[in-house]
Amino acid sequence: MNRFLRAACALSALLAASTAVAADAPACKTVRMSDPGWTDITSTNAIAGVLLSGLGYTQDVKTLSVPIGYESMKNKNIDVFLGNWMPAQQKFIDALNEAKAVEVLATNLTGAKFTLAVPTYVAEAGVKDFRDLAANADKFGKQIYGIEPGAPANANIQKMIDADDFSLKGWKVVESGEQAMLAQVKRSSNGKGWIVFLAWAPHPMNEAFPITYLSGGDAYFGPNYGGADVRTLARTGWPAECPNAATLFRNLKFDLPIENAMMGKILDEGQEPKAAATGWLKAHPDALGPWLAGVTTFDGKPGLPAVKAALGL
Repeated sequence: MNRFLRAACALSALLAASTAVAADAPACKTVRMSDPGWTDITSTNAIAGVLLSGLGYTQDVKTLSVPIGYESMKNKNIDVFLGNWMPAQQKFIDALNEAKAVEVLATNLTGAKFTLAVPTYVAEAGVKDFRDLAANADKFGKQIYGIEPGAPANANIQKMIDADDFSLKGWKVVESGEQAMLAQVKRSSNGKGWIVFLAWAPHPMNEAFPITYLSGGDAYFGPNYGGADVRTLARTGWPAECPNAATLFRNLKFDLPIENAMMGKILDEGQEPKAAATGWLKAHPDALGPWLAGVTTFDGKPGLPAVKAALGL
């Protein structure tokens, strides 16, 4: 009898090993993400989307401003956000933490920066610090070019103007999307016009235009020219509900060269984000191992070979 029991147990174990068990609940199959319309987040979202697809998940990205995106996380309509720039978004995080609405999964980028900048020829003419702006108000048209309406950085600039710091009372924040702002920078640069605008790294603007970041804005953008870390957030409860997908997002870490390359493919070469991500991953297969460590497909199979197969590697 014992032999039969042992054989039955062995058979059961073999069947269990050969039958895939779903790593996450059915509700986790679609991962809902937000994009404020920033090319860096479009790039990292695209990489995440290609990986998710190879694992058998579906990515659903909504284009939402930062405030609306965070409100959507609070309301459980968005699962993951890859663009929590800190400390620039500290006030949003304080409110979300008070509501116990989000969890930090990882810091996905270090070495970023985010503050005001001017074309280098303007810096060479004497504008190198926030304190140099007011003396050249007429040349700048008393305008500072920001990004999309509702962005915390725009509010930061407006706060600086309202406080009359750096004698900027009466200046205006021109709110527009990233691409519209960069188009204005390009037009101004081509004509050697004077413009001051929000600039950040990673971004191919740092290679497309000779630009100089302004010193002196520490009180509003932080030290080291608005030195920043970018974090991955999940709505509260999602990592426990979807532990396998959450492991992927905990693993996803980027660097400035990765994001600059991706953003260049999208902005300069006109590639669709998914195509840019697929091309980058095929060219850098070594990135897959760390990102997929401990991650399975949605139906419980090993994740790394599945994603490699989907990429044709």
